[in-house]
Order: sequence, then C-alpha cells, then structure tokens
Amino acid sequence: MGAGSKRRGSRPPAGLSRRAQDGRSSAPAPAAPVSALPEDAVRIGECGRAHGLHGEVRLKSFTEDPAMLAEYLPLFDEGGVARVITAMRPAPGGASDLFIARIEGVDDRNAAEALNRRGLYTTRAALATIDPPEEDEFLLADLIGLEAVTPDGEIRGTVVEVPDYGAGTLIGIAPVTDGQGQVRAGARGETVLLPFTKVFFPEIDIAGGRIIVDAPDDVFTPSTDDAPPPEEA
Repeated sequence: MGAGSKRRGSRPPAGLSRRAQDGRSSAPAPAAPVSALPEDAVRIGECGRAHGLHGEVRLKSFTEDPAMLAEYLPLFDEGGVARVITAMRPAPGGASDLFIARIEGVDDRNAAEALNRRGLYTTRAALATIDPPEEDEFLLADLIGLEAVTPDGEIRGTVVEVPDYGAGTLIGIAPVTDGQGQVRAGARGETVLLPFTKVFFPEIDIAGGRIIVDAPDDVFTPSTDDAPPPEEA
C-alpha cells in the first residue's frame, strides 16, 4: 500500500481532521504494542534515517495532504507497534512530502536509526470513516492482488506491489505460475515494474479483481540475457 498517485481515480489516504498543520499533535499516548498489523492496514508513510542525536527521524508521507501524517489514528509501524508522532516540521530541501519528526518513545539516535525504512500504517476502517471513497476512487493498496490482463484477455500475472521510489508510482506484476509455483513457460521470471499511467493501465476493475495492462509483449517475456548458455556438443 499505500502510496499516493496523481492518476485520476486513485486516491492516497486523506487526513483524519483539518486541525492547524503546525507540526503539533494532540494524539493520546500510544497503546500497548500489538503482535501484528491489523488486517485492514494501509501504508501511509515511511521512516527514514535519523536526524541529529536526540531521536528525530526523517519521514516520508504518502497521504493526500502530506502534512496531515501526524493526525492519523491509530498509527502503527510495520511491526504492529503503535506509534504517535509528537512533532513534525518540513525537512530541508523543500519537498512537500518529507519531514523531520519526533516519535513518542524514540529519544536518541540509536532508537531513531532502528526505525529507518520502517513503514507507517493506519487502518482502512479509519480512512473510510473519515473520508469515504467516491464511486470512482480507490486506494493504491486496493491494487495489490489484482489479476493483470491484456486488452485481449491474456493473463500477464498478479499485482504484488505498488512502490514509489521518488519518480512516481509503479505497478509491480509478478508472473503467472503453475500449481507448483513454477513460472509459466515463456514468461519472464521476475516481477515486472511499469509506471502507473493511463497509457499502461487504461482500465481498473477493483470489484472484478483485475487491471488491464497494455504493454509490449517483450516486457513480459524473457530477454536473451535470461536464457541459459547453449550446451557444448
């Protein structure tokens, strides 16, 4: 999940309130850690490297309004531990989705470094309560598990990830496998990443469990580099 996209019809999570976005949070103390993420967890941010010596961390927000990340309740890290962002300010550089933050209970650099690359999640139930989706809207997390099908009906694989490495949202499609988990003959053996644009994905049918992928055939077939060397005579 959970990342945002500028493509019409998709929506990153929206904020839970419209309180002043001055970096302060009136959130209560975190609840006791839980053993795993809730089943309806939606990824809304990610911790980055430590900032300074006193427990501050860099945060990347995936929410529609990036500055509202601290307002999401409940909030968990990817280990299922309840988290509360107690302060947040824009990170140097001017990027609207990057912040320097304090997280309750994280008081030194070592604790901050331990959070590096850990995702932050809220629940789908909380999102639906605050901002119910319109008929043609969906969360990017809803794409995970969709069957990727060509306009002619050929199955290309299954959507397994929706990453964003800074240049825009990508759709990761794992290849079709047989009943024993082996990649289907003639299919590329690794996950294929394509930009999440109308050109490559002209139609999305969440209810029907499929996404139309319109890409050249060679994107999904093994390259010559993948072929085993010829056997010696």
